[in-house]
Amino acid sequence: MGQTLQESLLNPTNRPQVVKDCVQLVDEQVKDSGLMVKGAYKVVTAFKSGIIHDAVDTLVDDFVARLEPFHEDFVSAGGGSFGDYLAGRGPEVSNALLGVTDERAAQSDRATLRKAYEQVRPKGVDNIEKALPKLGKIVEKYTV
Repeated sequence: MGQTLQESLLNPTNRPQVVKDCVQLVDEQVKDSGLMVKGAYKVVTAFKSGIIHDAVDTLVDDFVARLEPFHEDFVSAGGGSFGDYLAGRGPEVSNALLGVTDERAAQSDRATLRKAYEQVRPKGVDNIEKALPKLGKIVEKYTV
């Protein structure tokens, strides 16, 4: 069997670029979102410059851990497009990934950030589902 996602995505050579690619994905998804998401994003990014990069860098290990079982299943099923695989399991994958941010938001002592997250969370599954094909491409970039 090949490398795990952790070995492929989080090694010292790839991790900085994976984080950069994921930040770009977040930016792209926000641009294509509604006013509430754009507003919450503006509040969060105004709170601290570089917060999205820092958040992705902090959370990427947990996201990769949540993606690992899906990737293992994808590989054992014979491959194809990982983005298509993820999109085909949209709600399940989205909820797995959102579990990471749900846990972090619940632990945050920053009321402003918690409130912004709570405002966008109800649409979270839909927003994540829309990003899954692109997320799959990011993963494939480092696992092929």
